[in-house]
This record gives sequence, C-alpha cells and structure tokens, in this order.
Amino acid sequence: MEEQWDLVGLQTALKNDWQLDIDLQAKVQASSAISDEDILEAVVAAAHAHFKAKLDLVGAENFVPFERMVLLQSIDTHWREHLSALDYLRQGIHLRGYAQKQPKQEYKREAFELFGQLLDSVKNEVTRILMTVQIQSGEQVQEAAHAIEEKAEHIDNMTYSAPDETGEQQVTTADGFDITRFAGIGRNDPCPCGSGKKFKVCHGKLS
Repeated sequence: MEEQWDLVGLQTALKNDWQLDIDLQAKVQASSAISDEDILEAVVAAAHAHFKAKLDLVGAENFVPFERMVLLQSIDTHWREHLSALDYLRQGIHLRGYAQKQPKQEYKREAFELFGQLLDSVKNEVTRILMTVQIQSGEQVQEAAHAIEEKAEHIDNMTYSAPDETGEQQVTTADGFDITRFAGIGRNDPCPCGSGKKFKVCHGKLS
C-alpha cells in the first residue's frame, strides 16, 4: 500500500549505499497513479545511468579489471566467513535431535540458507563498492585494482581454524603463524617480539 511506503528511508538508503540522489517523494506526488514496480523501475534506471556515467568516464576496458578484483576479493572474504559459519553449525547440529529433528537434514537446510546469505552478501558488497567508488582516470582504476589484488594476496596467506575454548576464531598464516595475538598493533608500531624493529618489517606479509 502506498500509505505504507517509507520513501524517506528509501531515499536515505540509496544515498548512503549507492550515492543515488533521487527525489522519490516528488515523483510520487507528481504522478496520479504509481505502483511499487514503478518506483523500482525508477531506482534501477537511475542506478544504471549512474554506473554508465562511471564507465564512460574511465572506459569499460579500464574498469572491467577493477570489477573483477572487487568481485574476487568479496567472494574470497565471504567464502572464508561462510566456511567458519559452517564449522559452527556442524559443531552444534547434533542438538537438533533434542527437538525431534533429523540433524543431517537440518544441517543441509541451514547450510543451504547460509549459502544463500553468502550470495546476497557478495552481491550487496560488490554493488555498493562499484556504485560508490570515485575514480577519475584509467590510471586510478589500475592502481585501485592493483591495491585490491595485493590485499587479496594477503588474505590468501591466511587460514582459519575452528574456534578455541573461548569461542574466538583463530587466524593464522599459511606457515602456521598465529596473528590473533597481534590484534590492534599498527604497521609502524614496535614489534612485540623484542627485535626492536617496526611490526611491518618483522611481519610485512601481514600488513
């Protein structure tokens, strides 16, 4: 129902998440009859125009590699979170038996729901980044893609294990180096190992 529409909230969300400035209230007031599908079409059309203007500015050939890097990094990050969530689910799924449910079937159902959430998270994050990124030249696109690629390489060097007795997730590098004990240490802070060097020098692969 039109009386239940939160146009102000929608405009705020579009402005904050996608940087789309659309006066939907004026559009509704100027129309004698409008449906929620009309509002959706207006938003999608404005989003396509906003994104096309970004492509025209830097060129599709420069922007596509950046899109690829954003997508790959988002999938990599959220996939690791998904595996951690599945591990939590697996550890407690036997409790479903107390509710007269089949743990194996419940695991399949809940794991499928988690996978759906994974896809939604990737879609939302990639869309938000591509819609809000401010790039003014092809060189900046390449620099941004390179920075994302380097960050993805650092993520690839890490592995996630099952939670410890405190419930905290353990994060280590591929060679078994535990980085959780260095949480909160800046790259230019002294390394707690006692070497006297900056943290980024001792453990540059983590910076």
